[in-house]
Amino acid sequence: MRTPDALLLCLPLLTLTLASCSTADPSGPAAEATPPSVASRSAAAPIGDGHGMLEGSTEVAEPQLHLMTLDTEGRIRLLDLADENTTTVGGIPDVSGISTDGRYLFASSATTGAMTIIDSGMWTWDHEDHFHYYRGEPKIIGTIDGSGGAIVTPGSSGTGVYFPDSGEGMVLDNDALAQGELGVRTGLSAEPHEGMLVPLSDVTLLTRPGADGTAASVQAFDVEGEPVGGATADCIDAQGTITTTVGTVIGCDDGALLVTLEDGDVVYERIPYPAGTSAPKATDFRARAGRPTVAAVAGDRGAWLLDTRERSWHFLPADVPLLKVSAVDDEEGHVVALAADGRVLVLSAGTGATIAATDPLLPRTLADPELLAGVELTVDQQRAYLNAPAEQSLFEIDFADDARIARTFDTDTIPAHLAEVGR
Repeated sequence: MRTPDALLLCLPLLTLTLASCSTADPSGPAAEATPPSVASRSAAAPIGDGHGMLEGSTEVAEPQLHLMTLDTEGRIRLLDLADENTTTVGGIPDVSGISTDGRYLFASSATTGAMTIIDSGMWTWDHEDHFHYYRGEPKIIGTIDGSGGAIVTPGSSGTGVYFPDSGEGMVLDNDALAQGELGVRTGLSAEPHEGMLVPLSDVTLLTRPGADGTAASVQAFDVEGEPVGGATADCIDAQGTITTTVGTVIGCDDGALLVTLEDGDVVYERIPYPAGTSAPKATDFRARAGRPTVAAVAGDRGAWLLDTRERSWHFLPADVPLLKVSAVDDEEGHVVALAADGRVLVLSAGTGATIAATDPLLPRTLADPELLAGVELTVDQQRAYLNAPAEQSLFEIDFADDARIARTFDTDTIPAHLAEVGR
């Protein structure tokens, strides 16, 4: 084996199963999927003129924005934000965490080790100077069986899946996912540790543990799973990652590592915290998709803003602890946050001052740590969305209009997890 130290190709170690058909019943029979070779990826290319059209989809005039929820019974539902109709997609048991790239929902179970991929059937194709919008049929694509909860990191052409309990990971081919298939582009593993595997074009970034077992560095690998010579950077206690219009961010104990590709070469840039800062480090970055500035909670002190274009941090103090925070990065410099008292705040990106606030929205959820762990605050260009599981409600908030509650969607289930798709 040519990979160094404890890093090994791990394709045989993880099991992939495909849903048996495009209906969304996960209880039906499943077939084992053989990971395709890298050379076979072109078979999953979009049809038509290269604008993102796929067989069975329809191009429409506007983005097909939906809220996808998983309730405490594992039922998956899609709420159409245009007509407010709800569709039940299927069910997944024992979901402990989710993530999304704006089209797919990646639902992980720390209990079973399974990570299931659901295609919302709604997506936006970025054509640089304009967008194309598509609508298809939602479906469960399949499941990856690992160990413990999976860390999922979406990328433009691949999706990183990493299991900290085993150190095993892979990059799923997004073109294959678009065809309803599970295709592995690259597989890697390391000694088990709390880390991440991040796709960056045809390069894969994998954290590696230090002597204490926590993430200590980042190594780049090529599409064949071979380490890229010289493409290693220190990143002590690596936590949190996000991709902006500038590059990929990984949080380190002394700031952020910004990773870009220049003429195919991996370039690491360190963005240190401001000198003399005592605020807790950023570990969970959030922002409106496709923007250069991202936000992260700074312990119970406030929030961090990281401008990847300017390579700079800005600390926003808050008079109440924040649970979630996301940068909108619009002309007004809005930052949207969920406060520990249950209010949704609109903060000034310049000063941290509260521009507007809702009333407390989820008092019963705040009293239930298990339900609170699944609460999500997501933002798009015009609205913010929040799930209140114990209240059995979803809130749509117009952050630019004095944090007005634009709509409240009452549910007959407990919406434990929330993602916005179609953007």
